[in-house]
Amino acid sequence: MAAIVFTGGAIRIDGRSPDVDRLAVVDGVIAEPRHPVPAEAEHVDLEGGLLLPAFRDGHAHPLLAGRERTGPALRDAADVDEIVGRVRAWAAASDAAWLVGGSYDATIVEGGLFDARWLDAATPDRPVVLHAWDYHTAWVNTAALRAAGVDADTPDPALGRIVRRADGSPSGTLVERPAIDLVLDHAPRPAEEDDVEALAAATAHLAAQGIAWVQEAWTEPHDVPAWIAAARAGRLAVDVDLALRADPTRWPAQVDEMRRLAARISAEPGLTCRTVKFFVDGILENHTAHLLECYHDARTRGLPNWRPAELAAAVAQCDAAGFDVHLHAIGDAAVRAAIDAAEGIRDSLRRGRRLTIAHAQVVDPADLPRLRDLDVGFCFQPQWAMADAVMTELTLPRLGPHRERQYRMRAAHDAGARLSFGSDWPVTSPDVLAGLRTAVTRQDPDGLPAGGWQPEERLTLSDAIDAATSGVALQAGDHDSRGTLRPGMIADLVWLDRDIRSGPADRIADARIRGTWRRGIRTFRDVAATAAH
Repeated sequence: MAAIVFTGGAIRIDGRSPDVDRLAVVDGVIAEPRHPVPAEAEHVDLEGGLLLPAFRDGHAHPLLAGRERTGPALRDAADVDEIVGRVRAWAAASDAAWLVGGSYDATIVEGGLFDARWLDAATPDRPVVLHAWDYHTAWVNTAALRAAGVDADTPDPALGRIVRRADGSPSGTLVERPAIDLVLDHAPRPAEEDDVEALAAATAHLAAQGIAWVQEAWTEPHDVPAWIAAARAGRLAVDVDLALRADPTRWPAQVDEMRRLAARISAEPGLTCRTVKFFVDGILENHTAHLLECYHDARTRGLPNWRPAELAAAVAQCDAAGFDVHLHAIGDAAVRAAIDAAEGIRDSLRRGRRLTIAHAQVVDPADLPRLRDLDVGFCFQPQWAMADAVMTELTLPRLGPHRERQYRMRAAHDAGARLSFGSDWPVTSPDVLAGLRTAVTRQDPDGLPAGGWQPEERLTLSDAIDAATSGVALQAGDHDSRGTLRPGMIADLVWLDRDIRSGPADRIADARIRGTWRRGIRTFRDVAATAAH
């Protein structure tokens, strides 16, 4: 019998019950307070810290994040010359036929539009594809365009856009996946063994953030073998649910394939496939998010991937096939279409089916009251709820002065939506503590603006912790067995070096993760803290 006893700190059971000062885990399950614990049980002194249910990430992309390890680090590059220099060094050290990497900061160039000729200076002969941090835009060099046969005569694909120069030739910026895939489909896919290493590194990093479960929010069929291989080899440090992407150009022919993939995955350790992912629209920064009214700076309402009636029908088909639904919806028109689709499966939602609207960046006020009678989840990325460079330089100019209200976490909570948190990693760091700080303060890491950005949308810390723990368990349908530390629950745990509830909110992210446990097995140990003792 494997057993662990935690003492010496505060232990938050579920945010409603009083804290306890002792918790026992027996065979991976939270024990009753008076349950006998064997003499050989491991004892963990929390050293005045805080024990919580392990964090859970309701929307992330570990495979993409892991793949970024093989290319140059670009996120902190301050200008084009710095990116080009790093790509040049990467090319010199690699013999790969194609160089595919990410992810650059689109705000360093006005409008986020990058030119192929700038990348040609790094390597003119080998194709280069760089993803922007949002993964809805890519920057390619001339060799990549040439290899894919993309030129002035190539029409924009449905649901994508080739940014062009004045003479009609492609500039080197590709917007949304159908346009990116015009080029990327010609690149060799990563080897399975390389993807297994990517997944091992990525999930270990998630465990180091106190995370025990993650919603992989974008899985293609060709990705599945690597996930299965990683699970069978014991290389996944977190439990994972794979969300298969619904392709509007192939729907509904995908449904049978999705059933087969889900059945194939069902027996794999720590891996499930219970969800279908819909990209209802794109993103505001490249004018592809779907808005009810035109953008402030462009005569377009965006680029919806699904017509509302088609989306509602597809969601109903997923429901009939036994899948939960996860909908990327950024613009207010996309969020409305997602809520409309939820209306179509209202009875299933009441019986336990899960429908989650991810991001929900702009919500029309008229749609908030509709949430009261719908069992719908909103999965927010709390680190986005601040006035950073992306917001001030790209997003707000697109929306204009009358649509500034974004990431309305408090309004959605009060309207009756179930809240969960995700990071969208690698778009944003999977640092849950940073997300909690932002959700509570609506400030950037420097504490700006004073009082918070749109402070009426701040959450209490208790609500934010719930969103990162039990809220994601509810999103996943695991709330009867995970997400709290009540007796009988699976022992997913995170140990913080301090009680973040008793200090100033702007210091929440200063806490350290001392340890993470998944199903009672330790997946992360703070080696530096252990060495100090």
